[in-house]
Amino acid sequence: MTELLLVPVDDNVIFPGMSLVVPAAEVGAEKGEQVLLVPRHEGHFAAVGTVADVTGRTRLPNGVTAVQLTGVHRGKAGTGSADDAGNLRVDVTPFPDATERDGRIRELETTYRAVVEEVLELRGDDGRAAGMLRGIDEPGALADTAGWAPEVLYAEKVSLLETLDVRERLELALRLQRERLAELQVRKSLREDVETGAAKAQREYVLRRQLESIRKELGEGQDDAAGGTDYRAKIAESGMPDHVREQAERELARLERSGEQSGESSMIRTYLDWLLALPWSKLSEEQLDPVGARTVLDADHTGLEDVKDRIVEYLAVRKLRRDRGVEDDGGKAGTILTLVGPPGTGKTSIGASVARAMGREFVRMSLGGIRDEAEIRGHRRTYVGALPGRLVRALRDAGTMNPVILLDEVDKVGSDWRGDPSAALLEVLDPAQNHAFRDHYLDVEIDLSQVVFLATANVLETVPAPLLDRMEVISFDGYTVEEKVAIARDHLLPRQRSAAGLHDADLVADDAALRLVVSEYTRESGVRQLDRELGKLARKVATGVAGGGDAVVVDTETVRGLLGKQRYVTEAVERTAVPGVATGMAVTGAGGDVLFVEAAAMPSDTAGDGLVLTGQLGDVMKESARIALSWVRSHAADLGIAPESLTGRSFHVHVPAGAIPKDGPSAGVTIATALVSLLTGRPVRHTVAMTGELTLQGRVLPIGGVKQKVLAAHASGLTDIVVPERNRADLDDVPADVAAALRFHPSMTITEVLDVALEPEPATLEAAA
Repeated sequence: MTELLLVPVDDNVIFPGMSLVVPAAEVGAEKGEQVLLVPRHEGHFAAVGTVADVTGRTRLPNGVTAVQLTGVHRGKAGTGSADDAGNLRVDVTPFPDATERDGRIRELETTYRAVVEEVLELRGDDGRAAGMLRGIDEPGALADTAGWAPEVLYAEKVSLLETLDVRERLELALRLQRERLAELQVRKSLREDVETGAAKAQREYVLRRQLESIRKELGEGQDDAAGGTDYRAKIAESGMPDHVREQAERELARLERSGEQSGESSMIRTYLDWLLALPWSKLSEEQLDPVGARTVLDADHTGLEDVKDRIVEYLAVRKLRRDRGVEDDGGKAGTILTLVGPPGTGKTSIGASVARAMGREFVRMSLGGIRDEAEIRGHRRTYVGALPGRLVRALRDAGTMNPVILLDEVDKVGSDWRGDPSAALLEVLDPAQNHAFRDHYLDVEIDLSQVVFLATANVLETVPAPLLDRMEVISFDGYTVEEKVAIARDHLLPRQRSAAGLHDADLVADDAALRLVVSEYTRESGVRQLDRELGKLARKVATGVAGGGDAVVVDTETVRGLLGKQRYVTEAVERTAVPGVATGMAVTGAGGDVLFVEAAAMPSDTAGDGLVLTGQLGDVMKESARIALSWVRSHAADLGIAPESLTGRSFHVHVPAGAIPKDGPSAGVTIATALVSLLTGRPVRHTVAMTGELTLQGRVLPIGGVKQKVLAAHASGLTDIVVPERNRADLDDVPADVAAALRFHPSMTITEVLDVALEPEPATLEAAA
């Protein structure tokens, strides 16, 4: 064992027999001494290095003095320490290669030389590398030549260096060289195929040109133009605008010049086919009958009065402009109707009804999840397999230039490195620009101004502001209980009855039974779950009828027998029976909902605001809870709360269900009411639901989603609704039958809310008695 200077070699491997030049400043050794060269990659050293002789000094072109090192044999580093100059010296165990040969080693040497000679032949060696290979006699040194190849990876070179047994090293080197040989053979085969194919294509091109010349001399070239003549006839009959016809004729001229056998001919034909597929001059005969349109919409959908009114207004304006001779602007002054609401409220299905009412074709474009801008604008023709965008395909499918196109789930359009589809929709949905829409594939202006665009979304928060600015938003706030009963009676039940193979007499349900299904087996703004429950009901009846049973008249008792136990119950009476629980109202992506706010107090001697919040509350809702507690603390005397009720106590506010994230400021008055109820011992009335943002001065600020919240409260059996005073005007949107069943309490301050929400104090009750 010898102590040598350790010299790291970054990202390189030096084998015995190799030479290396290193700046003298990095090697503190003189001529005649030895060092250990160890490969290093990202701070990790190899297990085996190369013992190298310092053979001399030299001067580099930049004037730096360098040391020349030559590898001698392998060595493994042991323990070490730094010398006086700060250099690391380690104990090195030498591992010189064995020189004796057995039969297996001789066989590996022969095979290795043959493989390397094939590699050198494929690489076009000039003979020098082969001569060097023949001059190597030792088997270990022969195996090390595999590490000289630049194609060998660093990790493979390290493995070769760390293989101390000569036989194993030869086997590893042979495997590496065989991999190089296979790769070179594949490259050669590909190159030969390409050269052969190019020569064949060149030969065929010359022969075809000669054949065309011969046919031209013989007067037999007229038949070849049949395809071009066919395209010319189709272009003339298509009714294309002038600028589109010019583009089509230019492409047709290119097709005729290039010939049928050209590589571009199929691309040009596909392009011309797409140009001809669009219905340039075809328009549906529009039915401008507002009364008839309203009849169609009422027959197809129950409720949705805002949407129906807006469609009728659109048709009335178009009819007046036509009857009074006002020049038609092609819809450029129109707006894009966007239907926003919870799932299952009929946003998608109303698009087909609008098209039927207007006498137009209907096409639905689902935009949910698309991330590629080319889905809207198409791919450029330079790409293999390019196609026009979805809008061009929608016009082709419709067969007219004035269909109703429904852009479904526009709030779920994504974006990534391929572009932002919502940005491409800006031009499409702008009535002032879409008369000159340009698809990347067709690269001609397409008039979309006569298309009626409808869009649907569940929420508006994810729709980009510039896109939303081009839309007229119509809210779908959900259905009332009576509207759901009517939808079930007139639409859902007949459809499910037919799907189950039942006749009308086999399954009869009265309104009371349908109302029970709505109230006890569904809790949604739309009717999808109601449709599923009625389907289950129909299947149960069909099973009995198929087994020889009688027809079923469904009443309230039959419903429970067929659908099982009640799924949804009215919780307000039970939940608010104790002080500290208040009923609030909220809006989610699925519509309106009722939530309960629970408050509890416990002794505490910890510092801080003394407030614990649970229920997956967002930052805004957490701030509302802190504001509520601060207002209660600052007005404790006015509320009749004893000082000791607040001193040394912490409060816990929880909003079930804990698995559902919640946020927003509208729960402020509900949290304050729950805290006051807890501290005064006065329960909240079980008929009261409330909503509103609370300030530190106790004012109740306006909030959104009033209609959806009121519908949810009504469906939950609540009758007293507390809303901010500044939301009084929003109560006009509540359906008349729902409003008649409720008592509204618009409030300016939290004190007014508490007067309505809390039960009277026990002393007040005794005095009243």
